[in-house]
Amino acid sequence: MDFHESFSVSLEGLNSHKLRSFLTMLGIIFGVAAVIAMLSIGAGAKQEALDEIKLLGMNNIIMTSQPIYTQDDETGTVVEARGLTMEDARSLNVLNPLVEASVPQKMISQIRVSRGSKASAATVVGTTPDLQNVLNLVLISGNFFNFEDLHDSRRICVLGYQIKQDLFTYENPIGQQIKVGDTWFTVAGVVEARPRTTGRGGVGDRDMNLDVYIPLETLTYRFDLDPADSEVDQIILKVSDEEHIKEATNLANNLLGLRHNLIEDYRLVVPEELLRQSQRTQRIFNIVMGAIASISLLVGGIGIMNIMLASILERTREIGIRRAIGATRRDILGQFLIEAVVLSFVGGILGIFIGFLMTKAISGYAGWKTIVDVGSILLAFGVSASVGIIFGIYPARKAALLDPIESLRYE
Repeated sequence: MDFHESFSVSLEGLNSHKLRSFLTMLGIIFGVAAVIAMLSIGAGAKQEALDEIKLLGMNNIIMTSQPIYTQDDETGTVVEARGLTMEDARSLNVLNPLVEASVPQKMISQIRVSRGSKASAATVVGTTPDLQNVLNLVLISGNFFNFEDLHDSRRICVLGYQIKQDLFTYENPIGQQIKVGDTWFTVAGVVEARPRTTGRGGVGDRDMNLDVYIPLETLTYRFDLDPADSEVDQIILKVSDEEHIKEATNLANNLLGLRHNLIEDYRLVVPEELLRQSQRTQRIFNIVMGAIASISLLVGGIGIMNIMLASILERTREIGIRRAIGATRRDILGQFLIEAVVLSFVGGILGIFIGFLMTKAISGYAGWKTIVDVGSILLAFGVSASVGIIFGIYPARKAALLDPIESLRYE
């Protein structure tokens, strides 16, 4: 009996018990779908973390103010540790030879920005022109403000992409006036759309597309700031060579420790270390999720073996007749092995389709980013095909070893 004939006989056997064949495939279907869904969630989370860390700059060191209050044992008075200062930013730039740029930032959240009848809530970021290079801000129109604008405290601003959309939509904002709080500013440029941060990198949980960048000196003189707050909310250091990021971090930490009398009223974050930590966490997540999803495939394989054994018992007389008319043990082995492989193959195809639907549903309902790549599809499908072969061999071999005479006598 050739392969074509064995294949036809196998399909006839499956077709004669459609419901049983479908129920047998369910384990494979949901196993493959679960593998694809879990791996897509993992890939999406990995990409989100990578995008955010790249957003912060792989060559950067980010220091964030954390004002604290300490009790002085001698005087009994409360000593205020206000966090980072402008002088810290200047000292780090001058005294750390590994630092290419030191950029301070002061932020005011939920400031009303308006133009005519249009308004939006923005985060006003007072900073220096070096921020464009340090955070790789790409302008889709206009220019960033310069050091002359900073020195003269000019009322000039650069808009985040969403603020531009809210206030100008399809109009060209360059050179036009907007009101930031109670102060009028001239728009100099617009930054392209950027991913939202989650706060893991120390920039806070904010949408940078809602930022309005202005000269730091302008923010200091034009806005009412709380004297008790830190002078600078954040300092971003750009290291000239990525290979020296660890040395630059240690030196910056030591310099700040000396300047702040060893009071840790700041937090230091290195995006490169965040990336490594994220990758380690992601590997563990993928292994755990893949193992959980693989259990479904294992259960599906056990289901195939169970149904195949029941099918052999039911078709014992048929096997005896086929052996009597000339079928060899190899033919019987091939017939039942083909049935098992077809069940897993079709189950794998349906599982891939359902896996796609599951990732879309997860992304839409939970708002998670999911990425289905070719590797996860091939892995899930390859495992499902292997399950069919592995769990189909024993039943097929058992059918092939049946004695033809005893099989004909079986009722």
